[in-house]
Amino acid sequence: MTTEEAARVRAGQPAEREVRDGQECDVFARLCPSRDVFAELADKWSMLILMSLLGCGPQRFSELQRGVGGVSRKMLTQSLRNLERSGLVLRTVFPETPPRVVYDLLPLGRELAELLAPVGRWTEHRAGRMMAAREEFDAAHAEG
Repeated sequence: MTTEEAARVRAGQPAEREVRDGQECDVFARLCPSRDVFAELADKWSMLILMSLLGCGPQRFSELQRGVGGVSRKMLTQSLRNLERSGLVLRTVFPETPPRVVYDLLPLGRELAELLAPVGRWTEHRAGRMMAAREEFDAAHAEG
């Protein structure tokens, strides 16, 4: 095991990165496909949707929209499609009148959401400090 692999294990990450087309995935590499996946997941709506599904369980579209305050129908639809396409979210249509559609986490989505949840809690507990730092920075760098 290399030093880098040991560090990943200590950090709770898999010892080996996934390999695609004979190349080890590396989000820092400009042309690595994992970078596009990372960027897609890093948008604010995807992370919030995953955390909502983790915290509240399976939800209908309207429940998700209420739970993820401020997301438009268009952005929620687009984000859910991307998450479904990436194998993170399952969309189930129940044959009822009217049809009922429910979204839930797939195992890969649950794994990611469980990693994101502590980041969300950290943000909630540290937002005040960060806002104060921003105000201090802005005041120190104000043009005038």
